[in-house]
Amino acid sequence: MKNVLEYLEKSASSFPNKVAAEDENGACTFQELQKSCMRIGSGIIEKFDRGTPVAVFMDKSIASLSAFLGIVYAGGFYVHLSPELPAARLRQIQSILQAAYIITDRKHRADAQKIFPSATVLLVEEIRSGPIRKASLDSIRRRMIDTDPLYAIFTSGSTGVPKGVVVSHRCVIDFIDTFTALFQIRRTDVIGNQAPFDFDVSVKDIYSALKTGATLSIIPKQLFSRPKDLLDWLCDHKITTMIWAVSALCLISTFHGLDYRQPNAVRQILFSGEVMPIKHLQIWMERLPKAQFVNLYGPTEITCNCTYHILKRENNYHEGIPIGQAFPNKEVFLLGSEDERICKPGVEGEICVRGTALALGYYGAPEQTAAVFVQNPLNRHYPDLIYRTGDIGKYTDSGDLLFCGRKDFQIKHMGHRIELEEIERAVANLPDIERCCCVFDEQRQKLYGFYTGSVDKKELHRQLRTQLPIYMVPGALYHLTEFPLSKNGKVDRKHLLERRSHK
Repeated sequence: MKNVLEYLEKSASSFPNKVAAEDENGACTFQELQKSCMRIGSGIIEKFDRGTPVAVFMDKSIASLSAFLGIVYAGGFYVHLSPELPAARLRQIQSILQAAYIITDRKHRADAQKIFPSATVLLVEEIRSGPIRKASLDSIRRRMIDTDPLYAIFTSGSTGVPKGVVVSHRCVIDFIDTFTALFQIRRTDVIGNQAPFDFDVSVKDIYSALKTGATLSIIPKQLFSRPKDLLDWLCDHKITTMIWAVSALCLISTFHGLDYRQPNAVRQILFSGEVMPIKHLQIWMERLPKAQFVNLYGPTEITCNCTYHILKRENNYHEGIPIGQAFPNKEVFLLGSEDERICKPGVEGEICVRGTALALGYYGAPEQTAAVFVQNPLNRHYPDLIYRTGDIGKYTDSGDLLFCGRKDFQIKHMGHRIELEEIERAVANLPDIERCCCVFDEQRQKLYGFYTGSVDKKELHRQLRTQLPIYMVPGALYHLTEFPLSKNGKVDRKHLLERRSHK
């Protein structure tokens, strides 16, 4: 197998009339989904060169899913640009991507034309209405190989601009084949999609469903601010598998949603993105006594996840929930400050990963790619690429990995990896700002911004919402007359955090 479209085609052949995906506007079968994707592919196949990016500027839906796979049929790779992102952020991504074509729908056409004036905007309603050009699609497929790019996801970058992580077909095939087998996802499952389509958690939802014949239930985003309606969706749609960010699970438990209604069809919950608070985990485990709970870990650069831990109900996890053991066909190991392998329990080191599922690198950023996708320092004899995550971990006495934090200024907040330096650059570039520093309180999971300058806090918050995704905007801003400095003359981030903690 060398192309993820084989997942769709096999399911469409085996279960043509089974529901492949559903959203707030309706549902489609596997056969209908395949034909829609092939029509979109046929409509754009001569517009761009094979292996080039095509952006999709739409809300997550069956239509945007069809656009993704239509782009793949045409030989390109897709990049989801969420309409919820600030226009400045979207322009920043497009300045890197330089996509010649933007696929959108009638709802977002005017915004697409305004935000991406140099690109050609294509309407999905029009390009999916034409005929299927099977011979042309087959010709493209014959020339594609498994290391061709499938998608790119843009994450935060320390240089002040986002990084586009490019992932190949082989990466996804390698991961999804083991993921679905390990957690026994099957065609009777209904996968409740929580993650946005520009967040790699959704990759597990989409391709697990396509491979196994399970139904992908695309839960409307607005329900995640209405816990009762969200529970109604989970129950009424008989969701069996939830691959969710920790923050989304905590939303329900914080507002006592499980007192209202319990999704008893759920047989497993796999969570990731942040450290799961024990008290919230206990609420979920008490209410769903038969469900399996799994902690997943891994950055976008290694394709979804590289480790997992199946939780044991009898364990109190007083030391924290382990990120566990490596997925099949991935090696996860710790390196010390001198690039020596660390095996002894309790000794901290940088988490590193090697294996087929490593991303191709960052789009248009060879220097950034070379900084973290490096030769394995434990092997000097032949090319052997690893990804240095920048995360710090240690082994427990039982051999499981524990996540201990970061070695730099990158944080994990609301399920996203964020470079604090990118936020600081965005603030510093605004008028009337002299200096800025951001700190993150891991215990409280709160992001704070400190600044000097003449701008009002409310006005600064408003300006930041036009520049950054909401998850990167500090939850609280503090105006200072001057910054505290450490002995070596640098901003004392620890002092700032302690000052905030004592308030």
